[in-house]
This record gives sequence, structure tokens and C-alpha cells, in this order.
Amino acid sequence: MDILGWLLIVALFIIGMLGTVFPILPGVFAVYAAFFVYGWFFSFEPFGFWFWTIQTLIVVIIFVADYAVSAMGVKKFGGSKASVIGSTIGLIIGPFVIPAFGLILGPFIGAVIGELIIGMSMKQAIKSGVGSVIGFFSSVVVKVILQLVMIIVFIIWI
Repeated sequence: MDILGWLLIVALFIIGMLGTVFPILPGVFAVYAAFFVYGWFFSFEPFGFWFWTIQTLIVVIIFVADYAVSAMGVKKFGGSKASVIGSTIGLIIGPFVIPAFGLILGPFIGAVIGELIIGMSMKQAIKSGVGSVIGFFSSVVVKVILQLVMIIVFIIWI
């Protein structure tokens, strides 16, 4: 039973890390769920108020940072709210429409289309598209680092 518990925990950690790149996966929620799996299979005793407070705070930071860092990338390159919305839609749809390159092209194309819809020039739209890709990659880096911190805190705590 111990082996099954650890396999589930590790699987959830892997799914969580993959979720930083693939928005269809639960990401940080998978990492958070791994803590409950540990509690159910082994014990909740090592976890107290501070463990849950720290982990929950990191989850909130990840959600805020995910949106903020992506939006900052678009805004830094002169993009509007339309390009932020377009890049988000492109990030969700892109991997399904263009399987190999959808994670990069989806946000780019979405931001460009968003800018063109509101009447921006093609040059500005492309600039915003580049910003959306840079924002996406920056967001992934932030999420990977914070989720690794969650996992390391868990390992140290137990």
C-alpha cells in the first residue's frame, strides 16, 4: 500500500509539473492534491497550520503570477487587453489545433488576432504576439520554480 501511495504522489507531482506547460492539466492543483494523498495513505500528522498556510499561499501566488506575468509580457510589448484575451484563448486552443507547436503559436496567433480585431496595425499586432510568447515562457518559469518550492517544502516537512 505504501508503494501505491508514493506512486500516486509522484504521479501527481509529474502531472503538476507538466501542467505548467499544458493548460489542460491541473498543474498546481495536482501538486496540492499529492499532499492529501500522502495524508490519506500515511498520515496528516506532519502537516499543521503552517504547512497548509505556506502551501496555500504559494498556490495563490502561482495563480496571481500566472496571469500577471503573462499579461506583463503582452503589456511590455505594447499589447492591449484584446491581445491578453487572444493569447489566453490561443494558449488553450493552440495545442489541439497545432499539436507540435500549439503552445508557442497559439498564444502568438491569439494575441495577433486580438490586436487586429481592435484595429491595431500588423506591426503592433506581431509585437504583441511576441510579447505573449515571452510572457507565457516567463510564466512557465515562475510556475515551475514555485511548484518545485512546494514539493521541496513537502519533502522537508515530512
